[in-house]
Amino acid sequence: MTTPELAPRRPFGGIVAVWVFAAVAGVAVALFVPSPWHATWMTLALAASVILAFVIQLAYGRVQRFIQRVALSSLGALLVLGVISVAVALSALIASSR
Repeated sequence: MTTPELAPRRPFGGIVAVWVFAAVAGVAVALFVPSPWHATWMTLALAASVILAFVIQLAYGRVQRFIQRVALSSLGALLVLGVISVAVALSALIASSR
């Protein structure tokens, strides 16, 4: 007798986890890092998000669509951090014009 293969877990949770990590890291950078260092720390937050995407998808243990899942995680993190960076830049611009 063979044991039936279990249904694979849905990978969407791992993808969203990377996006949430990127959002938390971006907000932390915006709040706690001095202005001249925002770009550097946002880049480090993106690098950490990409590494986290690889770790989560490797832990998922499925070969199928691995590249697509990592790419979607990384692209989402890039977009999240980009939106936060634009918001930080606009708020700094508005604050400096007053």
